[in-house]
Amino acid sequence: MSKAIEVNDLGRMAYRAAWEVQERIHERVATGGAEAILIVEHPPVITLGRREDSIRNLITSPEELARKNVELIRSDRGGDITYHGPGQIVAYPIIRIADHGFSVSGYVHRLEAIVLQTLAELGIEAHTDSKAVGVWTKDDGELAKVCAIGVRIRRGISLHGLALNYDIDLAGFDDIVPCGLTGRKVTSIRKILGKEAPSLDETKRVLIRNLIKPSKTFGLGS
Repeated sequence: MSKAIEVNDLGRMAYRAAWEVQERIHERVATGGAEAILIVEHPPVITLGRREDSIRNLITSPEELARKNVELIRSDRGGDITYHGPGQIVAYPIIRIADHGFSVSGYVHRLEAIVLQTLAELGIEAHTDSKAVGVWTKDDGELAKVCAIGVRIRRGISLHGLALNYDIDLAGFDDIVPCGLTGRKVTSIRKILGKEAPSLDETKRVLIRNLIKPSKTFGLGS
């Protein structure tokens, strides 16, 4: 019988420290241990994907970022450049994707579907874009990204994951071309819903509930 996926809320934790936690759990999962989903908020940090040329989408110099206390880290995830900060819900599923019936692309699309369902439950109409991974919605009539997705699959086990903008300071994205997509806005749940937005904790609960649903009902669970 498949074991339930553990969910661990790490609170606010530096990107590198959370990455180390991911790596420890990845090793556990690789040796047959329990799968897990980590939930975390990061202090301000800009991360670059595996592509060497993702640095071209950094607008602000590393020196200026350091003065602003924004870390700059090269990650081993897929995708381009992104920003993390307080008020953004980051989820790192560490699962054996084949055990849940996913190909790599199918896993990415499932993460998108989970975020779409979460936003729908919160009252936000959103959609995906066949030309750009992630989840998008309308903000003042313009297309805007509300969730970024970047993963790594190693030894058949997932790392990294999704970053859902709850009430993040959107000015942090001014230092980059988010995900390398020129002319695309970034938005957040709080900006769209205003006073109607649920609390951060309630938003987490909805996202986690959708993440751990059985895969047959569009979650990641068994």
